[in-house]
Amino acid sequence: MIDLKLLRDEPDRVRASQRARGEDPGLVDALLDADTARRSAISAADNLRAEQKTASKSVGKASAEDRPALLARAKELAEAVKSAEAAQAQAESAFTAAHMAVGNVVVDGVPAGGEDNFVVLDTVGGTPAIESPKDHLELGEALGLIDMERGAKVSGSRFYFLTGQGALLQLGLLQLAVRLATANGFTLMIPPVLVRPEVMAGTGFLGSHADEIYHLDEDDLYLVGTSEVPLAGYHSDEILDLSDGPKRYAGWSSCFRREAGSYGKDTRGIIRVHQFDKVEAFVYCKPQDAEAEHQRLLGWQREMLAAIEVPYRVIDVAAGDLGSSAARKFDCEAWVPTQGTYRELTSTSNCSTFQARRLSTRYRDDDGKPQIAATLNGTLATTRWLVAILENHQQPDGSVRVPAALVPYLGTEVLTA
Repeated sequence: MIDLKLLRDEPDRVRASQRARGEDPGLVDALLDADTARRSAISAADNLRAEQKTASKSVGKASAEDRPALLARAKELAEAVKSAEAAQAQAESAFTAAHMAVGNVVVDGVPAGGEDNFVVLDTVGGTPAIESPKDHLELGEALGLIDMERGAKVSGSRFYFLTGQGALLQLGLLQLAVRLATANGFTLMIPPVLVRPEVMAGTGFLGSHADEIYHLDEDDLYLVGTSEVPLAGYHSDEILDLSDGPKRYAGWSSCFRREAGSYGKDTRGIIRVHQFDKVEAFVYCKPQDAEAEHQRLLGWQREMLAAIEVPYRVIDVAAGDLGSSAARKFDCEAWVPTQGTYRELTSTSNCSTFQARRLSTRYRDDDGKPQIAATLNGTLATTRWLVAILENHQQPDGSVRVPAALVPYLGTEVLTA
């Protein structure tokens, strides 16, 4: 949720953020009205309770002849308080709904617009000249790394088996990410992949993308699409000690996405699937440190991409493609030879105080007062990276060169049939 002080002091800034996202700026005015109505309802209920308390005290001190009238007045006030408290609850509910409807306020400089309005910040590595390149699935099947046919037989479309060296390749990639993270002070976590509704809602995933999430109705639990979700809930309702700097976690988990609305898109191979593994960086820090921490996360992602030796570009994602929680997001997209374009491998988002406010995650400032923390997240490795590795390192004879950083995990420099 956005900061109410910012809303009240700078409503035009919040309206501008909504317009940049392609969302309704009228939601800002609806929230302002709901905030005013809530505060008015709280004040009215407080005043009536105070009046009721005074009246109740006066009954005991009243004379016999005055007592009936005072008792009648006390009864009236009791009914009025009950009515006022009901009105307060209704106003609180309307306010919460209005508050949840407004996305995070984007950072100054974020491009306005939608998915195609990103800005390229950097391009690294030249695109390899590969004559008649094979795609990752053709390579993966020929080398015994990927089995989509049996994945579909067992679980349906968009499922797969990673087999033999394919499984080792993924495990090596994830272990490489873990080593980088732990060497830089991250605490490794293997989190639960089922979470409560309040945690999923707290991270902002039950908004416009709710149809992407698997829900277990009988248990009222959600399967996570990223370990960002359980890591965001890890310190909910807590006050953190950030006096020594940010708290950094790296979560290794399986992730699940329904891919609703993607019918016909990326149906071949493992670019867009229902289940994949990922190492996700997650950071809690003071709000004033968030932008610098965002650059650090991007730097660690660049280290991982350099380690797998693929060409990539960094983009500043446009406001309309951020998702409700992010104030800014950078994506790293790797070159995919058979598609002749760049495809997303990593994202890193600065969520400022948006998630922590929903989840009541705070820290103490220099004066010892509790303040809302900031949260950030970023991908360090995921199954999709195999696409870029296989396609960019394929050899004319159909084999695939293993990036030097991954050789120790596979025990070979070349993947062959």
